[in-house]
Formats: sequence, structure tokens, C-alpha cells
Amino acid sequence: MSFEKDINALVAMSNKYGADEEFVLAGGGNTSYKTADTLYIKGSGTSLATITVDGFVKIDRAELEKIWGAKFSDVEAEREAQVLSMMMNSRKKGEEGKRPSVETLLHDLLPQKFVLHVHPALVNGITCSVDGERIAAELFPDAVWVPSTKPGYILAALCREKLGEYERSHGKIPQIIFLENHGIFISADTTEEIDVIAKEVFDTIKKKVAIFPCKEKVDFDEALAETLAPEIRMLYSAEGKAVVKHTAYHDIIAFARDREAFSPLADSFSPDHIVYCKAHPLYVENKGDETPAELEKAFRSYTEKNGFKPKIIFVQGVGMFACGGTKKEAETASVVFEDAIKIATYAMSFGGAKHMSEELTAFISNWEVESYRAKVALSGATEKRLAGKISIVTGSAQGFGAGIAEAMIREGAYVAIADMNVEGAENMAKSLCEKYGKGVAFPVYVNVTDENSVRGMIRKTVLEYGGLDIFVNNAGIVRAGSLEEMTKQNFELVTSIDYTAFFVCTKYAVVPMKIQRKYAPDYMADIIGINSKSGLEGSNKNFAYAGAKFGGIGLTQSFALELAPYGIKCNSICPGNYLDGPLWSDPVRGLFVQYLNAGKVPGAKTVADVRRYYESKVPLGRGCLPEDIAKALFYIVEQKYETGQAVPVTGGQTMLN
Repeated sequence: MSFEKDINALVAMSNKYGADEEFVLAGGGNTSYKTADTLYIKGSGTSLATITVDGFVKIDRAELEKIWGAKFSDVEAEREAQVLSMMMNSRKKGEEGKRPSVETLLHDLLPQKFVLHVHPALVNGITCSVDGERIAAELFPDAVWVPSTKPGYILAALCREKLGEYERSHGKIPQIIFLENHGIFISADTTEEIDVIAKEVFDTIKKKVAIFPCKEKVDFDEALAETLAPEIRMLYSAEGKAVVKHTAYHDIIAFARDREAFSPLADSFSPDHIVYCKAHPLYVENKGDETPAELEKAFRSYTEKNGFKPKIIFVQGVGMFACGGTKKEAETASVVFEDAIKIATYAMSFGGAKHMSEELTAFISNWEVESYRAKVALSGATEKRLAGKISIVTGSAQGFGAGIAEAMIREGAYVAIADMNVEGAENMAKSLCEKYGKGVAFPVYVNVTDENSVRGMIRKTVLEYGGLDIFVNNAGIVRAGSLEEMTKQNFELVTSIDYTAFFVCTKYAVVPMKIQRKYAPDYMADIIGINSKSGLEGSNKNFAYAGAKFGGIGLTQSFALELAPYGIKCNSICPGNYLDGPLWSDPVRGLFVQYLNAGKVPGAKTVADVRRYYESKVPLGRGCLPEDIAKALFYIVEQKYETGQAVPVTGGQTMLN
């Protein structure tokens, strides 16, 4: 095989296993390819799923070999720094901006061209079990078992010793290495052979497993989960710069049954669990109404004892909460700890769970190399105007709402795309995530006139992100017509969506906001009504809409007074006409059509006539756009000394008296 084919095969193998969650999580694992003089090794913090040729670091093997003849300090921290320095100096010219994988030395020890190192839960069910070494020897007699030890140089040195012993007794280097409490190395001269070996390993272990992980949905205390998530969020970050992800299914609830059931998860199985989830999760007993107080006490005690805040919290009968400074960080912690749950489950078939030693746990917790890996893997967030703000925008599958949601996401917010149009919400959320990053938006069904539906929207958002900072009441409807034409049914429909729904949504949106304020006295949140210029002045033959919007401003002012003691600001934005949006431009039900048919514009014979009429009424000569609304929204959120206001954004068409 040519060099180019080899390199392409390396990339293909890396992408294949990196994209398979059975093998790789959170950007972990590493791969390599070697020639006589050069080692191509995955860069630290780089994702196997997306790595390209440029993601591999070129290492001079002769320079790397010098590490084995060097004398290092007896002081652990100094030794690691010295080894790292020599490894970095082994990089070839032009590679100075990259950092090689922490297992570089071990990859170089293996004579085969290709190496795959991964941490599959199925394999770690053996490597993290009491009887793992004995069972591995029975199932894989040609493999080497390496006892749990400190990663990096110490691990490479121990593997060097074990490989030497194996070669002296067998006359060859093994292709499979099991690392206790760590994972597996598979090496071969072709990627095809690695595939064969990996499949054989998986198939062989599966035949010995008696209990498999189960992610079936089960009942849990949803109301308590909804109460605890905002509390945990503010305990984790008093500024609200955090995301809390709640998860509950069969295995999570089973392990959370009591402290004894939870014990297999109480300590760490592997380095990844420490890097992304901290050394120990927090377990809290469910004591009914006293649970929030118990959780706060346990959280603060954990933080004081360990010097850091818990990233994983289990609550009896409620489920698992994963914390992070960003959605990505919280999701990663959740996924990685779910891996620990799988390992604990698989380990039941192999004598039970075996955790890392306290000494090893402490070493990895403070190891600069792993801290660097996590930092790179979780990087990407930049401080923006709405950074970390958890938000809901109703009616955001299209129109103003969609534009507002996108503008908020561009400025760092997480947004629940709430709409009756489920397909539209799903498509919008998918599009926004593809454009701005995984997890920035998620779809949720809501009928804003249905109290239970609104309650469900709030709960789903809170369990997805951990709380609520900004609620944007945007959903609306227009039914124009004269007194003679307007039916009571249409009048009540407009009122229910444009007026009553603002009350219903606010009633439930403030619940998590008040909880957050309780645990962070300086925290502030926002209720924002997308009102209309028709809420500032009457609208001819559109009284149902105008009346509802006038009422909405009354609600805004009244809510502002009631909610001020809780740090919740309530303001409205009164846009001019979004002439390009579906509300106006829909060819069947749009306002241009409605107003033409109602004769609202004297002399108008076509939709274009109606549009020109409304454009002529705006001093700045155009309709309002979502970005105009977004700028007003940013002002409302950023300022801390204004509430109860109705902010016009009308191009000068409507001015405050």
C-alpha cells in the first residue's frame, strides 16, 4: 500500500470509529500510523469523528525514542513536565501548533503500522471489573493485560515492560492490549485487520454478558425534577452562566434507587469520567418537599470538601442532572457519565465494578495533560450579548418569531422553538443547530391557549437546559374585519391567543425564574411581549387585534409591578408591520389579502396596492424586520433598570406621546 493510501486509510478508520458511540465518546480515543521514521498521531483534543490529515501530528520517532534513555526528576509534576517537553520537541518542523496525544509513547512502541485506541463501554465492562484480568485471559489468550496505573509516561513504561515480557515468551508483539480501568489498544498492518479484530473482541465479550444496559422510559418525579434543575443551575453558577441537562431512564432510576444501588457509580472507572464529570458524582436522597433544601446542603458540602462543584448529580426517584458552563459541556458530561452507567451494568457480568484507586484518581484530577485535552475538546464558546441565556420564543417556527430566535442564538442564547406547528418547529430547530452548533435550539410543541400545554413547554425547556432566563411571548394571530363582519368566534380566538395566552405563559414562565432568584439574589430575568404598534393606537377594522394588544400592555405594566421584587423585568416591544413575513404576505390568509377584501385601504385594487399604502405610512419607508426587533430585545435584556415599558420599533410611524 502506498503512503497516500495508508494516510487516507488512517483518516477513514479514525472517522469510522470516532462516529460510533459504542467506541468513542466526547472526542476521546486516538489513532496512529507509522513509517520507519515518522509517527502520525492524533492531536490532543481533536475529534476522531471529524479528523482530517491535518489533525495528525508528525512525530520524529528517533527523537521520541530518546525519552526512554533520559533521566527524569523523582518529583511527579516535574517528571511529567520534562516528558511532555521532550515529546513536544519530537514534533517535526511545521507541527509546532499541534499537541500530540497523551498516549504517543505507547503508540510508538507497537511495531504494527496502524493503531486504534478506544474506550468502549462493553470492553471496559471487563477492564473495570473485579474478575476482568482472569476473564480477559480466558477469552483472549493472545492479548496482554496491563494493570491500572498513571497515564502518560508511567503507563507507557509499564506497557513497554509487559510487551517485552510477552515478546520474550511468545516471540512476537501482541495485537491486543487491555488497559485496566482505561480501554483497549488494537494494532495491525492494515485497517481492515483492525476492523476484524475489533469485531471479534466485541462479539466474544457480548456472548459472556448476562445483563445489558437498558434505556427504556420509566416514571420519575417530573415536578421535582423541574424544581431542582433551576436550583442546581444557580448553585453551579450564580450568574446563570450554566446549563443543566436532566436525564431519566430505566438504568438511571435503578442506580438512583438508594445509596447501596448507587455505590457502583460512586467512584470513577476511567480517566474520561474524571476529565469530563469530575472524580465523584453527588447523590441526594429524595425527601419530598425537603429535597431542595437537602440538595443545597449536599451541594455546598460537596463543593467545600472537594474544592470544586459537582458536575453529575443523582437524585433518588428523579434522575441524573449534568452541569456545565455551556450546553456542549453539560451534554458531554451527561454522555460520558451514561458511559459509566453502561460500564457498571456490564461489570455485573464479570464480578462487579472495580474503580480506579484514590491515588490514581487524584493524579488524573490534577494532570495538566488531561486538563488540556478537555479544554480543547470543549472549546469554542465566545462571550456574546446573550451568552448562556436560556430562552423560549413562542410562535417561532416562522415569521417574526423565527427571526427573533435566530438573532438571539447568534448572540449566544439557547432557544426553545415553541410552536403548534410541530414539523415547522422541528425543521427550524434543526436548521439553527446545523448553522450555529448542536444544542443551541430544540423544538417543543405548545398551544398557548392551553394551560397544560404551556406548563409542558416550560417543563421540557427546564429539563433540557436547566432553567429559563428570557421568555418571549411572540405567538399571535390577526383576524381583521368591521363590526358587521367580525364574528364573536373570531373575536374570542384573537383575544385568547393575543391577550389571554400572555397571562397563561407568564404565569408558568416565572416559576423557574423565581427559583433561580432564590439561589442567586442578584440574578435577573426577562418576560418580553412582542406586542404591536396597534397596542399604542387604535387600528381601523382591526379592533380585535388592537384591543388584545392594548390589553397586553396593561398586562406588561401590571406584571412588571408584581415581578420586580423577584428580579424579573417585564417589557413589551411594539413593532411596526413585518410586511415580508407570512402574517402579511401569506397569499391566502395574509393581512394584505384580508385588508384588500375588507376594503380597509380605499381605492386598493391589488395586494401590491395595499403594500404600497402601508409602506407610505412609515417615515423610514419600509416594513419592520426581525433584526429591528432583536436590537430592541437586546437592549431590554442588557439594561437592568427598566421594566413595564412598551418600546416602539415602528420606523417613526407611531411615536410615544
